Amino acid sequence: MPRPFSPATAEQVVAAVEAAVVHRAAISARFAAEFRDLTLDQATAGLELAVDLGLLRKTGNDFEAWSPLCRYLGFNNQTVRSSAVRVVLESYEPFVLFRDRLAAAVDASDAAQQVKMTLDLVAHREDIKDTLVSLGTYCQAIDIGGGGHYKVKATAFEDALAALAAACADIDGAEAAIRDLVGNDVEAVADRDNVIVPLADGLIAARDGDGRGAVVNAGNAVESYLEAMAGRVGVNVAGAHGINAKLDRFHAQSQVIPNKLIFVGKYLGHVRNAADHGIDQDVAAAWTIRPQTGPEYVHVACSFLLSIRNREVNRPPDL
Repeated sequence: MPRPFSPATAEQVVAAVEAAVVHRAAISARFAAEFRDLTLDQATAGLELAVDLGLLRKTGNDFEAWSPLCRYLGFNNQTVRSSAVRVVLESYEPFVLFRDRLAAAVDASDAAQQVKMTLDLVAHREDIKDTLVSLGTYCQAIDIGGGGHYKVKATAFEDALAALAAACADIDGAEAAIRDLVGNDVEAVADRDNVIVPLADGLIAARDGDGRGAVVNAGNAVESYLEAMAGRVGVNVAGAHGINAKLDRFHAQSQVIPNKLIFVGKYLGHVRNAADHGIDQDVAAAWTIRPQTGPEYVHVACSFLLSIRNREVNRPPDL
């Protein structure tokens, strides 16, 4: 039976996976396109190839993160991203066969044709070649030689594993730092996957100068925390999408979050909207998120969660 194969570039795959990681839920191709300023066709191709690579899985017409390696593709660190792609490719049959044929001194187009015929891929050989070359050069497993020729690069696979191991240490350190910032009371009621992890990813993005990534990740954490808190204190946030909409429900239905903290939360909501919503009609342009905004936003988010938790358990107000 013919095997589907979606031609795409490595950059489109990484962009598509990043959109799914940051959103932390199933995404449509249109969402991925708008998230990373791709055409709909480019986003769809990246998502479909990510499924074939085992990074995403398809649920109906949407896509969601599936592999633990997806998290590393959400980092604004090229070494970590390329290392994650390299690890994926080591078990991706079309690439392994293509690389083996290149190592046997077979021309890249001929190698792609042999991959196509061996695996019964539904794609033109040149599309297969371009896709596999893009993936291979992205993670430095393939070198481009003169005259359009390609060769296998003698880069140790252990280098990629070492880079991911270092990233794991970064993740552990970032999560520990977030737990210190939010305190034991917040940690006790905060879902790790939906609050602690995105705050930690936001801290790593901020360190790497990715202000937008820091804001989007930490903003997701704040919204998730508000949704869980609403359930604890009896506030109905059904249909309230976004931080600001949820805060409006808290303001209307409960006094557990006083006005000054509502306004702090609104800052978090508005900056997150600026980072995540493309062109703003008020200014007829998309907002640029400065690198300096990243660490500021993550720290304010942590302080906000700590302050609203203190009010929830009837401690004196603090900022």
